[in-house]
Parts: sequence; structure tokens; C-alpha cells
Amino acid sequence: MVGIVDYNAGNIKSVERALAFLGAKYVLSKNPRDLEHADKLIFPGVGEAKYAMEQLHKTGFDSFLRDWAKAGKPLVGICLGSQIIFEHSEEGDVDCLGLLPGTIRHFANVWNEQTDGKKPATNDLKVPHMGWNDLTYTNGGNVLFDGVPEHSNFYFVHSYVIQPTDKNIIKATADYGCLVPACVSSGSVTAFQFHPEKSGRAGLQILENYIGGASC
Repeated sequence: MVGIVDYNAGNIKSVERALAFLGAKYVLSKNPRDLEHADKLIFPGVGEAKYAMEQLHKTGFDSFLRDWAKAGKPLVGICLGSQIIFEHSEEGDVDCLGLLPGTIRHFANVWNEQTDGKKPATNDLKVPHMGWNDLTYTNGGNVLFDGVPEHSNFYFVHSYVIQPTDKNIIKATADYGCLVPACVSSGSVTAFQFHPEKSGRAGLQILENYIGGASC
């Protein structure tokens, strides 16, 4: 059984539709106790990091998710859910869940840092990064990409960039004025900056791999 974390900041309907299409058994709840007996979790999210953390604290999902990850249970984060699993976000200058070491930074700050404050010559890019982008696998990729050819396209919507402390946990990148960590994985925690549930057959394959028992 797959549990979907509903904390008033998630892209819930699209995730539900994808799981229903795949014939997965799932439970959606705003109450952590309802998800205690799930085999694995999906932690989706859209919107602003500070608001999301406030909602997680109000619902008790912050401590629930920390305990879940500490116990080594499978967890997949999507979009905002891929960011606030790290320690701190520049969006709202907020401390996050701290499941993985690293920070979340605005595209402009990442670009400026990499170019000594000068705008990249190729940077006519708009923020948010919105639309389709292809992936390059790195550090051995991830088993959840089984059956998904490298350079497949996925749908992104984000203004902030994952910056993990340990670059070895980056399993796929996209190019958007810098290398964007598109998939990170450490232990039982895997996260996708893109939306697999909105990314056609390739995205559905990732979700099918996850609900079908593939180990992170």
C-alpha cells in the first residue's frame, strides 16, 4: 500500500490519477496515523517552502516524515517535496525537514555564483524553469529509472534548485543555465525535482517501478 502525504501543499490530484491509472492501492490522508501502516510514501508538493513547513508542523507530518526516513522506509519526494527534505531553503529563509544534508537556492543565486556575478551569455532563461527538459544520469543513476532511456523528457516547474552537500547522491541532472539536480537518492529516500505524474509514459514508468517494489 502506498501512502500519499496530504499537507495542503501538494499536487495531490495528479498523483492520485497516475496511481489509479497504474492500478496501485493507495491511501491519501492529512493524518499521519492513517499512513503508519503504508509500505512506502509519496511526498508531493507545489508552492512555497515556508508555507509547506508550517503545514507539516501543524499536521505533525514533520516529525512523522523524520521518523519514517530514520526507520529506513521508502519515501519519494516530488517537486517541492524533493526540496524541503533538505536542511534549509532560501524560499522564505526556512529550516526544512533535514532528511538529507543540503540547501535549496534560487536559480539567480546559483547562476550568479557560478559566473562570478555576471549573467551567463546563454542566460535568457526565465524563472520559474517551466516545461520539458531531458535528463542525464549520473553516479550510476537510480533503479527507479529502469526502463526509462537516458535523455527522456520530464516536466519541471520550479524556481529553486536543490544543492545537496554530498554530490554523490545526485542521480540525474537537467541543464537549465546550470546543472539542475533532477533526482537525488540516499538510503531509502529518493526525490524528483520534476513531476513524474505529469511526464507521460516515462514518468509513469518511474512510478510503476516504485509501487512495484523496486528498492531505492
